[in-house]
Amino acid sequence: MAKARTSLRHIDVHEDDIKEEDAEETLDESMNPLEESGHTVDSSDEEVEDAVQEDMARFEETFVGINKRFRLINRIGEGTFSTVYKAEDLEYDKYGNTWDIDERENQKWSSPAQRRRPSRRPHYVAIKKIYVTSSPIRIFNELELLYDLRDSDSVCPLITAFRHLDQVVAVLPYFQHCDFRDYYRDMKISEMRPYFRSLLTALRAVHSKKIIHRDVKPTNFLYNPAQSRGVLVDFGLAEREGTDWHHCLCHVPDEDRRYRASHSVWAQNQAVSHSAPSYPKNDTRNSRRANRAGTRGFRAPEVLLKCTQQTVSIDMWSVGVILLTMLSRRFPFFHSADDIDALLEITTIFGRRKMRETAILHGQVFETNVPSYSEGGHTLEKIILWCTGRTGDKTQPKKELEEDEKEAVQFLYRLLECNPAKRITADEALRHPFLLRTFEDSEADEDMVDLVEV
Repeated sequence: MAKARTSLRHIDVHEDDIKEEDAEETLDESMNPLEESGHTVDSSDEEVEDAVQEDMARFEETFVGINKRFRLINRIGEGTFSTVYKAEDLEYDKYGNTWDIDERENQKWSSPAQRRRPSRRPHYVAIKKIYVTSSPIRIFNELELLYDLRDSDSVCPLITAFRHLDQVVAVLPYFQHCDFRDYYRDMKISEMRPYFRSLLTALRAVHSKKIIHRDVKPTNFLYNPAQSRGVLVDFGLAEREGTDWHHCLCHVPDEDRRYRASHSVWAQNQAVSHSAPSYPKNDTRNSRRANRAGTRGFRAPEVLLKCTQQTVSIDMWSVGVILLTMLSRRFPFFHSADDIDALLEITTIFGRRKMRETAILHGQVFETNVPSYSEGGHTLEKIILWCTGRTGDKTQPKKELEEDEKEAVQFLYRLLECNPAKRITADEALRHPFLLRTFEDSEADEDMVDLVEV
């Protein structure tokens, strides 16, 4: 009987190896999505650049024995914390491989005799080489979370993990997918629905275990448009909900929050100075520290405002940014240099009033004197019309969104809700009318096929 590879191989984490700066690691900025590799090719012998070939040779030389288990083929991804290689699993038939979705699909259409015979086709995996600059705690955390999520739908499972000296590699399934930049501009609403249904199915599984992914973005959701199937990857920044939590006003009743705001240092200064906002000249309070890990442009307002009790709802905001990107045909939609600029970009859409309310929610103060930011902001409908060039000619009749676009925007409002407590959950999203129509679209496509065949 084949041996199962679903158990997590032990990786030693020595307390002596963990320095204080590791526990408060500053490597929380994931790579710019425009700089990341984002697709695979359907070939096992694609051209390999000389630099990549040298990189793989160095990897095989420094990680003793890796070439006996896997044949490295190409480098398929590079990020801030890791490099990912495509490789052939040379010992595939020695183990149980319940993780292999493609093999399961092939077995459905095979005869009983074929199912009993070992598969002769090559089987590919993705080998993730985690950089040694990552702390031992961060590496162990990622592998532990992947192991906990091993049976979750649409989530990339961990096959196994190895350690050689200070180098750790994770072995993951290899998924065929396309670069987001190659298809997002051409996606119809009917094609967006299965994309988000697959993504939110993954997040429902992740969030049900109280795990925050923290880095939801197109390059971390490997999607195959031909199969309408995707898989959520890269849990390098993920954490369990409640990790290093500290009290935040967003978790207290509204009445208590209003009372504290009215008796705060800021409110007292406002009472003294009526002409303009004023602040203490020498503020002796400690600065607020909170986890801000993620990717620029995809961080939720509460992350930018340093909420100290962040929940899984930050992932739902990131899903909303992806949907806004598709509807507006602009990637990346938000492209700020820092957290302050990011807040101002959000202010452009939602307005100063909403951002002030959102800041107060987390015990912060938001003020800007830039005149171009309006109090009420703009509707998402107007933003999408403007981005897609449907508001330019004033002499023509006013253009509106198509009916299916309007339904998508209603869903978008639930995702891009500035108050995390009111933001839609993954489970609620899967029951939203926008995604429930996924099945209607697929049935319509089947009817079209039947019509053509007749």
